[in-house]
Amino acid sequence: MMEITAKGDTLHLSGEPPHAGDTAPDFTLRKGPEQVTLADLPRKPRLFSVVPAIETKTCTLQTRAFNDKLAAYGDSVAAYTISLDPPDLQAHFCSTNGIENMETLSDEPDHSFGESWGLVIQESGRLARSVFVLDADGKIAYAQVVPELTEEPDYAPALAALDSLLG
Repeated sequence: MMEITAKGDTLHLSGEPPHAGDTAPDFTLRKGPEQVTLADLPRKPRLFSVVPAIETKTCTLQTRAFNDKLAAYGDSVAAYTISLDPPDLQAHFCSTNGIENMETLSDEPDHSFGESWGLVIQESGRLARSVFVLDADGKIAYAQVVPELTEEPDYAPALAALDSLLG
């Protein structure tokens, strides 16, 4: 079982998150009123930006940063912010923050993504801050579970992984 920290306090994840080279575990997430699985997402390079709560300071910074950086990729990649927030809250957040280069997916109410990816924080039930880049076939090209929950992820290696998948 993996551990992370939040302001120095140790937190425990529900399992072992996947690593680069692994096949992405399947899941069911909500996209608005619909349910989607990994197979339902476009078969192209994909970025999953996982946040504990989309409207908090660091989660907002992470979502805005990826949104801005992904503008250069156009339709060549599919990018998602995944959280436990309900789809209506996610949609409101995106509309008020100008998020146009990412879609939101909700892991509420059953934590299918969080459980299958080992990312549920046992102490809070929230998802661990993390970033994953998948190739078109669902193999993980890059994985980072941020060791300190209150810090932003390392953006450059995730974007470099996307670049390498696009050739």
